[in-house]
Amino acid sequence: MIFWNERDLQNKLDEFKQYYNASRTHYSLNGQTPEEKSGVPSAEVIPINQYQWKDHCRGLFQTPVMA
Repeated sequence: MIFWNERDLQNKLDEFKQYYNASRTHYSLNGQTPEEKSGVPSAEVIPINQYQWKDHCRGLFQTPVMA
């Protein structure tokens, strides 16, 4: 991944940290995110026909969210 300066690198690292802790499920946590494991309520379960894709890390990853 290319970054232009220290601020750009920090922004990209912050975006990845948010994705990693709040959106990405972890096998070692039985499919939970670190936030869910720490007690933060999980996102609402939505019907499969009522979602859209949310970009993370400037489009590098995507997860479904309620539309």
